[in-house]
Parts: sequence; structure tokens; C-alpha cells
Amino acid sequence: MRRHTFHALPALRHAVRRLGAANALPVETRARLVLSVSTLADSVLRAGYGVTLESARTCTRDRSSAGGSLAVTLRTPAPVLAPPAGPELPLPAQVSSDAATWHVPLPDGTPEIRIPTGRQPDDATGGGRPRGPGGTPAGASGGDGDGAVSDPAAENRLLEEELRVALARVDSLAADQRRLTHELAETNSGVLALYVQLEERDEQLRTAHGHILRELEDALRPPPIAVDGLELAVHYAPAGTDAPTGGDFYDWFTLPDGTVHITVVDALGHGVRSTRSALNVTHAVRTLALEGHPLKSIVARTDEILAPLDPELMATVLLARIDPVSGDLQLANGSHPPALVVRGSGEKEYLEVRGRGVGYPFPGSERLLHAKLDEGDLLVLYTDGLTESRRDPREGEQRLAESARRHRHRPTGEIPGAIAEDMHTVVLHPDDTLALAVRLSPRSG
Repeated sequence: MRRHTFHALPALRHAVRRLGAANALPVETRARLVLSVSTLADSVLRAGYGVTLESARTCTRDRSSAGGSLAVTLRTPAPVLAPPAGPELPLPAQVSSDAATWHVPLPDGTPEIRIPTGRQPDDATGGGRPRGPGGTPAGASGGDGDGAVSDPAAENRLLEEELRVALARVDSLAADQRRLTHELAETNSGVLALYVQLEERDEQLRTAHGHILRELEDALRPPPIAVDGLELAVHYAPAGTDAPTGGDFYDWFTLPDGTVHITVVDALGHGVRSTRSALNVTHAVRTLALEGHPLKSIVARTDEILAPLDPELMATVLLARIDPVSGDLQLANGSHPPALVVRGSGEKEYLEVRGRGVGYPFPGSERLLHAKLDEGDLLVLYTDGLTESRRDPREGEQRLAESARRHRHRPTGEIPGAIAEDMHTVVLHPDDTLALAVRLSPRSG
């Protein structure tokens, strides 16, 4: 082991640089070692202390074998050594309060070289006269442990070599950055193109899915009926275009006595499940009506039939029975919004009937409401998606009445869509929407 004491930073750097060069350390490793030793020694030397540099070589098998590592230790005479705050050392070391040691791997075949210095081994004790690299007294050759470097030209060559390596490293990193930036841009472009392609395909699938469901739902809805003296039209819109089925359904058919029966159902929920529930209700009501059950009892009887089959079903129901000859109107209700009548004169009236829907406690219509439609009168049946789009049912009913009065002179087929357009200028609560218009018209013959 060799050691030497330094009181000036330039001489310490020179000794470490020459030590690294003499032991054939890679230029980048040598530069990191110089910077690390200088970083730790700077504050100690500024405080007026000296530092001691030691070097020792360890071999993997024996001292004559190739390879091994170079141990470089920086010591202070007092416990004042401390790692600097901020970034880590360029070359990691084992640091204590009075020493720091670096273990640097050596290339194979490197001869053992100790600290290149002008002092002899006993200089660690402070004795002896400082000497230059060739044994020349310090000062005569221009360099010792406390002075300037003894060979400025050699020092400059080593510094230039480290600078070239650093610049090459910077250029290499810059080239890598440019390459990675280019690759990242290409990757992002490919990902974006793939994302757009997947979005387009997803949109195509959603559209196809919607068309299929719409066709299925249209097939399940009753076809238009032609009744002399009665005009009927309907508008339906789902809550979301990606799921065009819903729980708002209607049914209309002519009974054997010539009267027209209309059912409006709003089953709880959205999508296919609510569609199934609404279909179950309309089919049960149609069966009961065709069997001749009284209109007032049909809501309660529907609940009795469906409760064992679908215990979770909940639906509001409005039933209307119209005589196209006399204009007599009968209404039964199960928790559904009331029917609206707009007279030919523009007078508006909601026909209120209390009752509880299918799946509700104590289901059934409390009474049967009787009214009369005159020629030109407009009857509007609907679901709450029409009046509660702004989350205020009362305000919605007022707007619905005004809209129906405003559009009452239009052709019947246009009225439900025109009313829905008026009601949905602002939608705070999207829901399935159903609007059905019935108008008494002059009979043929």
C-alpha cells in the first residue's frame, strides 16, 4: 500500500489522474474517480486540513495474476469528511467521517502501479523531503504533493482525453435521444392509427348492434291499425343510441265490440331486460282484454299473473279504451303519468286516475275514469321520460300541455315527434321517451 499527503487540490487531482492512467483505467472511470476524490477533498482542503491518498491493488487469485481491483482511499486527519449534499458522487464510494474508499475494477493484464508522486513511502508520517516523479526535490521540478503538477503537458493530454470521452458520451447520448424520439414518434403514430382504427371498428359494431336491436324492437312493437274515425300516431326514443331498446312500450288493438284498446307501459330500468318486462306486461294486458276482463281490474290481474314469473318486475301502466263512434273514453291507471286532453278550442286537461303499478304494493287502478272525446280533440298518452327530462315533473307537465295545444292543428302523424322535440330542448335526466297521440276524426260515409 502506498500513501501520500496533499494540501492542494491541483496536486491531488494530478496524482489521482496519473494513478488512473498508470493502472490503465478506462478514461471515463478515471475521470469519475478524479471528480469524486476532488468533490470530497475540496471542503477539507479549504478548511486547512491535509488529505492522504492511499492505493492498493487486490487480485482475484494471487498478486501476480491478471485482473483484480484498485482500492483508492482518501483519508483526513480529523473526522471532517462528509458526502456533499445533492447529486451522488460520479463514482460511488464507501464514505465515513474520515475516509472514503473506491474499489475500481482493473482490466486484465494491468501492471501494479501505485500512487505516482514525488514523495517516498515514509512521507505519510510527514518526514523526508518532497521529491518529484524522478526523485528530484519538490520545487526543482515544479511539482510535489502541495504544489502544481510536475508535467503540465502530460496533465493537459490526460484532461483532453477525458474531455474527448465526455464529449463522445454526450454525442452518443444525443444520438440515442434522437433515435428514441424518432422511434417514440413512430410508435405514437402507429398507436394513434391503431386507436383510430379500433374506434372506427367499435363505432361500426355499435351501429350494427343498434340497427339489429332497433329492427328487433320494431318487430316487437304493434303495427299501425286503421280505425274509421280515429287517428293514431306514436314517437319513441331510447335513452341512449347505443342501446335502442328500453322499457317504454305501447300496444293498441281493436276489440270485438269495435272499441280500441291502448296500453302504455314504462318498465323499470333500461335495455333488454326492461324490454322483456314491458313485453310481458303488454302481452298479459292484451290477453286479459281480449278475454273480456273489466278494464278496471286488468292492472291488478296482470300483477297476479306476472309476479310468480318475474318477481323483480316493476312497471307503471296506463290503459285507455276508446269508442271511435261515440268518443267515449275510459282510463285505468297504475302509477303512470296522467293522460292529457287538448280540446279543439285549445282547452287543456289532465285526466287523473289514482292507482299502483305492476310489482308495486297493492297494485291496481282505484277507479275507472270516464270522459268523452269530441271530433278534433287530441288525446296524448306518454311516459315520464317526456316530462321529467328537466327533473321537474310539474314543470314538465305544464310544458307538455302548452306544446300539445300549440301543435294540435298539425297532422296527427307529426304531433308526437313535434311534442318530443319541444320537450327535449334541454335534457338533464335522459330516459326512454314515448309519446302517443289519438284524435277523433270525421268518419267516412
